[in-house]
Amino acid sequence: MTPAPALNRTLLTLLVAAAGGYLFYLLTPILTPFLTAAALAYLCNPLVDRLQARGVGRTAATALALLGLVLFFLLAAAVMAPLFQAQARLLIQQVPRIVEWGSQTLLPWFTATFGVDLLHDQADILAWLKGHVSELSQLSRYLPRVTDSGLALLGFFTNLLLTPVVTFYLLRDWPRVVAHLDGWIPAPLRSKSEAIAREIDTVLSEFVRGQILVILVMSTYYCLALWLAGLHYALAVGLLAGMLVFVPYMGVLVGVLLGTLAGWSQFGELSGLVPVWAVFGIGQLLEGMAITPWLVGERVGLHPVAVIFALMAFGQLFGFVGVLLAIPAAAASLVALRHLKAQLD
Repeated sequence: MTPAPALNRTLLTLLVAAAGGYLFYLLTPILTPFLTAAALAYLCNPLVDRLQARGVGRTAATALALLGLVLFFLLAAAVMAPLFQAQARLLIQQVPRIVEWGSQTLLPWFTATFGVDLLHDQADILAWLKGHVSELSQLSRYLPRVTDSGLALLGFFTNLLLTPVVTFYLLRDWPRVVAHLDGWIPAPLRSKSEAIAREIDTVLSEFVRGQILVILVMSTYYCLALWLAGLHYALAVGLLAGMLVFVPYMGVLVGVLLGTLAGWSQFGELSGLVPVWAVFGIGQLLEGMAITPWLVGERVGLHPVAVIFALMAFGQLFGFVGVLLAIPAAAASLVALRHLKAQLD
């Protein structure tokens, strides 16, 4: 019995989608600036459309939108630069105290635990190093990794320069890009595809609104909690940690680092840092297990468990870029699968 044409089209669509997904996986290392530019263009397009509706040319509106975006980042950097400067100064001031703590606390603990006196066994350590020169020389095989790190750094700066250029051209030509992609869709599938695209657009808009709410909630929590913990730099550290929660784990890592430096200079002992660490530990649990799944997952139609699974799965497949795109990609996939199921039913 010959399969129905509708089933053949469905299988062909699934095959093309699988091939596209595999190609995306292979090209992940070079897709970062293009995905970032596409995301920025998508976010800024409503603003450009409004400016264009008021009589501003598309190119000028694009330039104004990108200028506003750059000014926003510059303003954020200007606000945060004094914090980093103060933290660097505090760190330099704490170097003598750290050295004293290491010589009076860390080294005695090391001696008591491992039986090695690093202060008085220097001759034995040098003799051990001389006896293992051949083994240590094998460290040279890691030199290619150093070269790879240099190439990675070069790639980072290349992406940093490439992203605004790609964003400008994508944003300026956004209507033509969308129309061109729409033209590639076969006529019998065009109306259905446009309906799916509109639904995905609605879901992604809800995702952006949810992320903004998460940033507001976590910024408020960090500022208040650090203030209750007695940290002098509670406002600055809390705002920075809260604004960075849109990058998974970045907010808590930066917050712990800056909070530890500020707390160490203020309290002068580890016991004073425990409340600061507790604030970020509790905040990470709340943000990852409750706030993000609730404010973002509910808005995009994903169960909290599905949100956590999407973050882990996309991170495993595509690395850092996958983690950033996990929830919107999962939401878009959910919309597509819902329509596919309706079609098959």
